[in-house]
Amino acid sequence: MDFTFTEEQQAAVEAARAVFSGTAPDSVPSPALTPGAVAEDIDRRLWGELASADLLGLTLSEEYGGAGLDPVALCLVLRESAKVLARVPLLESCAVAMAVERYGESGLAAELLPRAVRGELILTAGANGRTGHDPAELAVTARPEGPGAAPSGWVLDGAQSAVPWAQVADRIAVPAHTGEGRAVVALVDPAQEGVTLADQVSTSGERLAEVRLDAVRIDARDLVDAPGAWEWLRALLTTGTCALALGLGERVLAMTAEYTGEREQFGFPVATFQAVAVQAADRYIDLRAMEVTLWQAAWRISTEAGGPLPAAGDIAVAKIWASEGVRRIVQTAQHLHGGFGADTDHPLHRFHAWAKQIELSLGPAAAHEEALGDLLAAHPLA
Repeated sequence: MDFTFTEEQQAAVEAARAVFSGTAPDSVPSPALTPGAVAEDIDRRLWGELASADLLGLTLSEEYGGAGLDPVALCLVLRESAKVLARVPLLESCAVAMAVERYGESGLAAELLPRAVRGELILTAGANGRTGHDPAELAVTARPEGPGAAPSGWVLDGAQSAVPWAQVADRIAVPAHTGEGRAVVALVDPAQEGVTLADQVSTSGERLAEVRLDAVRIDARDLVDAPGAWEWLRALLTTGTCALALGLGERVLAMTAEYTGEREQFGFPVATFQAVAVQAADRYIDLRAMEVTLWQAAWRISTEAGGPLPAAGDIAVAKIWASEGVRRIVQTAQHLHGGFGADTDHPLHRFHAWAKQIELSLGPAAAHEEALGDLLAAHPLA
């Protein structure tokens, strides 16, 4: 295991920083003051700049106009995006595109991926199921149309809740289960007959949707039924969420260091007080644990390297640290900022709202602790 980043990965970080440098976390109304979504659309300017910088195709092969890098590079860019609260479905679109290239039919990939690289096509994924607690693939059924082992199409019924930016997406990756209990991924056009979108709003104020499917018919090639496709996509989405948590946590701790270094009490900066320094140091330790577990998980996905546990174990550990760590970081930041932490004119409360959304996305820490326990029971460590 080598956590040294390649020149290509470092170049991706530099390109991302250049793009995100023009993005302000407070470019939309505060979620604390807005009863609904803070905006109806994604940040189209930023989306276009990401496409122009070739960051939307970062992990796709050159055949489709991509750069051919790995999930580690994607996580590095996601880390930078979270520092400015970038309002774009970068994780979802890139993760679904990678799954289509890896597991989908070549015709489907040729149709969708070049447009996704250019930013003309937005992809998203439903990964929360109906309630957010049960496996997402159990919330939708997929039954074949036509006789034999090669059906001409599939019919989908069910619902996926809290789907990011479904209202502006061109395709939604919907996990489903077949009559044999297999997990599959359907690429659904939200405009087609039988699809209904009910508006939802995230903790961060971003648009979500409950996607309801009532006898929705799709072509056979729009359903990815390769073994392990959904599990791989869910793993990548979870790992990417950990990268978002790390970037947000780093930005918040930097804001806290800057504030406590300037704020004075009794003639001294509050950062010099032992109680303040100890709390900040504890959060720094959280960040380092979040970082090392993230890169371990991303490395396992990128290399498919073996280990004492399946890669799902490393992903569970990373998400446990991401969920718990980012929560502790923003709570400490709120405390050390005093009244400014809750001031809606100060950006910190926005980071707190985003942190809560990230903490719960793809499962809170408790869910991944349970999954890790199951893995340890099934794979006893020598």
